[in-house]
Amino acid sequence: MPASSSALPPPDLAQVVSCVSGYDPKALPVDKVQEVIRRFVQPVRVAERVDLRATLGRVLAEDVIAPMDVPAHNNSGMDGYALRSGDLGADGAATLRIAGTGLAGHEFSGDVPAGSCLRIMTGAVLPAGCDTVVPQEFCRVEGELIHIPAGVLKRGDNARMRGEDLRAGQPALLAGKLLRPADIGLIASLGQAEVMVWRRLRVAFLSSGDELRSIGQPLSEGCVYDSNRYTLWAMLQRLGCDVLDLGVVRDDPALLEAALRQACENADAVITSGGVSVGEADHLRSVMAALGDVAFWRIAMRPGRPMAFGSIASHGHRAVLFGLPGNPVAVMVTFYAFVRDALLHMMGAPVKPLPLLPVAAQTTLRKRPGRTEYQRAVLTPLPDQPGRYSARTTGDQGSGILRSMSEADGFIVLHHEQGSVQAGEMVDFLPFEGLV
Repeated sequence: MPASSSALPPPDLAQVVSCVSGYDPKALPVDKVQEVIRRFVQPVRVAERVDLRATLGRVLAEDVIAPMDVPAHNNSGMDGYALRSGDLGADGAATLRIAGTGLAGHEFSGDVPAGSCLRIMTGAVLPAGCDTVVPQEFCRVEGELIHIPAGVLKRGDNARMRGEDLRAGQPALLAGKLLRPADIGLIASLGQAEVMVWRRLRVAFLSSGDELRSIGQPLSEGCVYDSNRYTLWAMLQRLGCDVLDLGVVRDDPALLEAALRQACENADAVITSGGVSVGEADHLRSVMAALGDVAFWRIAMRPGRPMAFGSIASHGHRAVLFGLPGNPVAVMVTFYAFVRDALLHMMGAPVKPLPLLPVAAQTTLRKRPGRTEYQRAVLTPLPDQPGRYSARTTGDQGSGILRSMSEADGFIVLHHEQGSVQAGEMVDFLPFEGLV
């Protein structure tokens, strides 16, 4: 069941942009757009306790506290022989008598006196007094004796001590952690079957345009199948959002208003594609403006210049709005440049800059300063430089060529003040793996 209230209302957009230096809605740099969005969006604060198997990709709403020491007992990290380090000679050599065998899950009940050792398996409890384990492959066994050569062992080797990972009462994971497989395993090791997480973010999306058709409908002259809803659905799935697909909405004011109201009343965020370019005949811009606090930008980037951002409201419900361009590649570029981080912040997850890989340009890349460009590109390992790569574009960089996104390994990012790049020069590369 939900355990806390919803997100705070977003601040006034005009107040936010007034705090951003150099704000120009007709030529807004990428970093300024990111700053406005970062200042505007608020986390959605509704927590729920869910089964551990349902927490992959969810965000912790409270710290996970270790209820016990981990490990809960001193144990062996290897198959071998547990011994007292005091029995080792100055050079680490020793000859010891085998006192018995310790198995994982079956504590050895006998004694291991000085000068003796215990045949032990990985994970088995170390007997009292033993603080070191010699791997079996380092020993020579003769009947009931083992011989340890010099120089292969020192005190504490291969012994996992109680509480060395976590102490009882210590935070194992902190609130705000986006849970990955290792985190879920860690929680399971503490014996916890349920976890308090923030609820999934609800995102509604739609496409606008009379020329768009959904899959299964016949194509009339001049019409195209809508791909944007499918790429948006997939990108939102990767983020772990609950999605509401409102389909293709014709460029009709009444239909658009009804769709945006439905989206707003059922979601935390609304994403549209198409209909936000300055000077377009589409009605989406006017409907957005009528329903909320929305700014319309021309961003200094390629692809993806037109964009709308703000919030819309309907019958007491409010949602953050992202109005993306209509061209398929521009939708994906603007999503990863602006929307992804905003949604992560709304989910309560930490937002970190995406890592950029320095690579060598294979060919000349022409660009004028004053805008950021995201060019689809393919990586090639440099044969004479292990771990280093070069990159070439996929060819024509038109914002409607979705195939180029499918072929690419990522984006060559040419920054705002950067000009043309010559072959062999280093450029920043944003890999798709883990992102798309």
